[in-house]
Amino acid sequence: MFRRPRIDPAQLRLAVRLLETAERVVALTGAGLSTPSGIPDFRSAETGLWSYVNPMEIASIWGFRQKPQRFYDWMRPLAQTIVEARPNPAHQALMQLERMGKLSAVITQNIDALHHKVGSRNVIELHGHLRTISCLSCRHQDEAEPHLRGFLRTGVLPVCPACGAIMKPDVVLFGEPLPELEILRAQEETLRCDVMLVAGSSLEVMPAADLPALAARRGAKLIMINLSMTPHDHLADVVLHGDVANVLPQLVSGLRNPPPQSA
Repeated sequence: MFRRPRIDPAQLRLAVRLLETAERVVALTGAGLSTPSGIPDFRSAETGLWSYVNPMEIASIWGFRQKPQRFYDWMRPLAQTIVEARPNPAHQALMQLERMGKLSAVITQNIDALHHKVGSRNVIELHGHLRTISCLSCRHQDEAEPHLRGFLRTGVLPVCPACGAIMKPDVVLFGEPLPELEILRAQEETLRCDVMLVAGSSLEVMPAADLPALAARRGAKLIMINLSMTPHDHLADVVLHGDVANVLPQLVSGLRNPPPQSA
């Protein structure tokens, strides 16, 4: 029987105090933020999306160019899940932090657009997104939803209306460069923050994995929220091992209802 990890109350109170005194908070989110919405992560041993396929064959730019049908066959259940997914309490908590004037930006490794769906405004997507789709031959770009819904309904691959080539969702595949502008925005936000809130990221993929260390080197406080340990836990001022959909709402609740000051 799975037991939810017990959150250390002292660590939770310290995290609330850090957020209360912060002038500029930046959140870095990973796949663990979206698993409560039903979207599987990529690296879990038994349930991760890479547990049963070779990502370099299926989800690389070379694999897509050679066999786009295989890529779309693999992506079909994931795309269906993402289309149907809804933001969970973790996304809602970050949106509330933004509305409270505490959170200046969300840097995310996720492609599911759930931060956008919940209403967060300054979202930096390091690994692309499924909102648009592009042709690799002529660079024509369209809104992705009509193409993806057609594919999910019929199984017919999205075809470029300009040249007839197979179109690719604007997510970053293995072998593709990350969007330069988004990387620069993420680094700028990291250098300007005084608290970085890392939520649901294993911090195993560069360059996102280096952002907490960059923030710490600039003197920012680090709050880590994840089910398991990360390589940067030793740099953190607060480490909370738990479900982000449980912990983040508790942090926001603490900010909304601060405990009375002792005499």
